[in-house]
Amino acid sequence: MIDQSERHPGNPAPHPEKSALRSAKVTAWIALGSNVGDRRGHLEWAIDALQTMLDNLRTSSIRETAPVGVPDPQPDYLNAVVAGETTLPVFELHRRLQGLERQRGRQRRSYRGARTLDLDLLFYGDERIDTPDLVVPHPRLRERRFVLEPMAELDPAWVDPVTGRTVSVLLDDLAVQRNGA
Repeated sequence: MIDQSERHPGNPAPHPEKSALRSAKVTAWIALGSNVGDRRGHLEWAIDALQTMLDNLRTSSIRETAPVGVPDPQPDYLNAVVAGETTLPVFELHRRLQGLERQRGRQRRSYRGARTLDLDLLFYGDERIDTPDLVVPHPRLRERRFVLEPMAELDPAWVDPVTGRTVSVLLDDLAVQRNGA
């Protein structure tokens, strides 16, 4: 669930039925994370499950990262990113991602709390979606090295439809921001 303060300003929300009419394949990017229980097992299970929703699935390497922006101490995460093609409408894909999270015991007790499985829809082609339940592109992806690095591993030339910048440029921008230059 996206906090309303993180929505893309000025982006009109598409009519939900517009996406339901999709017949052509679109590239969907999904971030995976886990920091509770069998972290690697949760990610591997999700990757297997995503193969039923996404064709030509490409998977980044899995990396361990410290939690970012969390309110309480938490274990480190394992993170990865996948990209694949789908004909699923965006809201159906989002619903299925949430279903996978629940199947692995995900409970949304607190914002940014520890989780068995977190699946974030980063991109859905070049669409910009801004509804109370879903914002795509994901509003915080440009701030997250643990998302941008695995994306760059898969396709550094992918263009963010909001900024018009490639993933590799977004990653460079993040490094400059972190270094204060």
